[in-house]
Amino acid sequence: MLTTQNLSFRYQDDTVLHDLTFDFGAYPVTGIVGKNGCGKSTLFMNLNGVLRPQQGAVLWQGKPLNYSKAGMIEHRQRVTTVFQDPEQQIFYTDIDSDIAFSLRNLGVDEAEISRRVEQAIQLVDAQSFRHKPIQYLSHGQKKRVAIAGALVMEADYLLLDEPTAGLDPSGRQQMIEIIARIAAQGKHVVISSHDIDLIYEVCGGVYVMKGGKIVAEGEPGEVFSQAQMLQDAGLVQPWLVKLHSELGFPLCKTETQLFNALRVSKEAG
Repeated sequence: MLTTQNLSFRYQDDTVLHDLTFDFGAYPVTGIVGKNGCGKSTLFMNLNGVLRPQQGAVLWQGKPLNYSKAGMIEHRQRVTTVFQDPEQQIFYTDIDSDIAFSLRNLGVDEAEISRRVEQAIQLVDAQSFRHKPIQYLSHGQKKRVAIAGALVMEADYLLLDEPTAGLDPSGRQQMIEIIARIAAQGKHVVISSHDIDLIYEVCGGVYVMKGGKIVAEGEPGEVFSQAQMLQDAGLVQPWLVKLHSELGFPLCKTETQLFNALRVSKEAG
């Protein structure tokens, strides 16, 4: 279980995170939203141990993180991060070697590495471009390779920073499907994103941040119905929630659900 307790963090005299208590185990997929500068990236770096809070703690299974070298190696096998820019996590020119990189560093048996790499490639739908040199991959394909490189750790938590940034509509939909597959395996996914419609669709719980503080939390339908709170936080409502709030349409999680609901209503009327 990954949580934080009264976590605060500052850079020199600038406090960026204020007394944050999160529970990332309550839902299979949890979203964190807020405008630029609200502290999302700093929070992720605290969650994976790159940064250490001055007050409060990041807790794993109810205990504060062990920041020794051995403790961090163990923690990052349980909690893995995929950054917004996949170039930060790609080191090889061939996909299989890149995905296997962290496992070879840990001395994992080659047969086990092969099994995990194969499983990760299937999970992110990378079979069709598996044998292409990485420099010829699209941005979206590189994102999927970076996610596969995290998945081979078989971690309990996957932290995704802006997973749909730079993706076209097709790539965005593929990412939604990948997130659903990961959650279906019993893993927990934590998403930091400006894509408010993505967060609404895929997350079971959401936290809204403003100025390094949590200003709202709960189920997406409830949180995103608070139009004034979102405006104060520099955000807008997801379009499906706005249709519900402004026009009285059924509150649905996806476009397909909405169209089906309207079709049923029309047929009944």
